Amino acid sequence: MKYLSLFSGIGGFELGIKQAYDNRPNVRNRSEVLSEDMSDTTESQDRPTCIGFSEIDKYATEVYQKHFPNHIDYGDITKINEKELPDFDLLCGGFPCQSFSIAGKRGGFNDTRGTLFFDIARIIKQKQPRLLLLENVKGLLSHDKGNTFTTIISTLDELGYDIQWQVLNSKNHGVPQNRERVFIIGHLRGTSRPEVFPFDGATEHDNGKIKVVGNLDSPTWQKRNESIRRVHDVSGLSPTIPTGTGGGVMNKVLIPEATKKGYAEAVEGDSINLSVPNSKTRRGRVGKGVAQTLDTGMQQHTLQGARIRRLTPLECERLQGFPDGWTEGISDTQRYKCCGNAVTVNVIKDIMEKII
Repeated sequence: MKYLSLFSGIGGFELGIKQAYDNRPNVRNRSEVLSEDMSDTTESQDRPTCIGFSEIDKYATEVYQKHFPNHIDYGDITKINEKELPDFDLLCGGFPCQSFSIAGKRGGFNDTRGTLFFDIARIIKQKQPRLLLLENVKGLLSHDKGNTFTTIISTLDELGYDIQWQVLNSKNHGVPQNRERVFIIGHLRGTSRPEVFPFDGATEHDNGKIKVVGNLDSPTWQKRNESIRRVHDVSGLSPTIPTGTGGGVMNKVLIPEATKKGYAEAVEGDSINLSVPNSKTRRGRVGKGVAQTLDTGMQQHTLQGARIRRLTPLECERLQGFPDGWTEGISDTQRYKCCGNAVTVNVIKDIMEKII
């Protein structure tokens, strides 16, 4: 399977596609999942091969090329000549959310002019790949009162594709991050249709939930906080691991929120969102059991001991499903931005396992 990667970031689509292929029973050498270019071997005729990628952020490109040095760099998508692209089977990418000039009039392809989605559409129109995999923020569904999403779907329909889509949360795919994104699958009308959606609340492996199977109930444990006494099923997601300070009491801080109580309690290991600190309307600043959505400015923190600290770039890589050190070689500021902009690898893997 040949694919074109657009708005590629640091290679989340590429890594997810490789991991999905590597999980197939007939793949003998599973260590190849992190090889620089799977197209160099002849083990399988349908091995995923990237014909090229498009990304304009120089730091993301630097990280990408470190891991995929043999992939052709097409640069700015607006400069790509679609007629010169080789044929490919799958187009994938996480495109920006933009308003369309006359969205809502259902002008399809013409409505997208002046936006980056138009560049995706013109490539699709010319090359007619069999499959599409697109990702965007959940807000795309309500953007411009729903007109933006309506135009996208009508455009893809006009170009000959049947569409299925679903909002997926990264926390249901094996990483402890509460990150909701809409994923759109398109298949060229008249070709085989992969039944990808719906995904349930968790993956088939049911690893997206914290499962409580009981409580320690001896006289000694009964005196302690209920959350400390919980016993969790090993087949579920791990809760945030606290460090006790004796007697079942943990260090905690009060984080101001616009709730009736006026604050939320954060204990060691919780995720704390400190963006817009003077906001009078922010709620849900403290994440229990999962990290909140990573952003490019990295306003996610955690409580360690009695102090609040920022998440490290390594922690951000892990929350997005990347191997440790994936973004090493650029500044921490750029590492945070790259991780915040990335697609969660695990989600792409789970989707692609239903496609390839």
